[in-house]
Amino acid sequence: MKNASLTYALAMGLGLSTSTWALAAQPLLTPEQLQPLLQQADTRVIDIRDSKAFEAGHIAQAVNAPYGKWRGPASNPGELPDQAKLVALVQSLGLTPATHAVVVSSGADATDFGAMARVYWTLKSLGLKELSIVNGGMKAWESAGKPVSQAAVKVAPSSYAPTFDAQWLATRQDVGRHLDLSNAALVDSRPDAFYQGKVRAPAAKLSGTLPGAQQLDFNQWFVPGTSQFVDAAKAREIAGKLQRQQGQDTVAFCNTGHWAATDWFGLSEMAGLPNVKLYAGSMVDWTQSKEAPRMANQPGRAQSLAYDAQKWWDKNFK
Repeated sequence: MKNASLTYALAMGLGLSTSTWALAAQPLLTPEQLQPLLQQADTRVIDIRDSKAFEAGHIAQAVNAPYGKWRGPASNPGELPDQAKLVALVQSLGLTPATHAVVVSSGADATDFGAMARVYWTLKSLGLKELSIVNGGMKAWESAGKPVSQAAVKVAPSSYAPTFDAQWLATRQDVGRHLDLSNAALVDSRPDAFYQGKVRAPAAKLSGTLPGAQQLDFNQWFVPGTSQFVDAAKAREIAGKLQRQQGQDTVAFCNTGHWAATDWFGLSEMAGLPNVKLYAGSMVDWTQSKEAPRMANQPGRAQSLAYDAQKWWDKNFK
């Protein structure tokens, strides 16, 4: 265990020197930090709430790109949209490699943060380097007494045509190889009931988790009782709970790559760990494999049948 802790500490040091300090923009912005940036031509606030909420009041000059546009189909929401769709979305928002993209959502709760983190991760994978999230979302912005606008926002589309960089992505095949070689820290971002196999996502075929996965519930990243993400020092403390050998990948997963995006953000962008990846499809993708997926914490057949029967009853009679 001492060796594992030592290698983790070394990895943390390397991560801080090569990841956190390399970021040009702060990953998290308070409303007070964001307000003066709005005067800069390269700042583009991307509001990912639904259009109705956006039209009711938004940060001035913000553009609307609802979260659903960044996600996959209902059968596998964590799946990445087609490259062509992502490029068209980026262009419609007027984004370029020089843009400081600031992502904001409602800030309603910790789960809502996952939407901002997932969009941040997608934009980073599309080559944007100046990226931030509004800590606490619109809830924090309005609580701080900052102005909101109902004015329609139009931006000139860009010609930026990025290609997706898979550096921060883990696929089903990648996870399979990690299981074969035992050469990655697999991090389950879900709460206890999912990790222990007591419940599962609607589109998942099986309950349980990946073999050897460590649990790091996404709720740990927030100041208790709030939707405020913790500071860098606290993020490093949370990251210190992981057992991770130097040089290994860390793969965060959940049900559909939403809660796991929060773990990815905390581990990669705030704690500064290197080689942190997001399994975008997560357990929905894993359990939809045609071959029997390797699982842990899987309930017995009787429990599974009882669970399925209860879900059927709830769907049809409640």
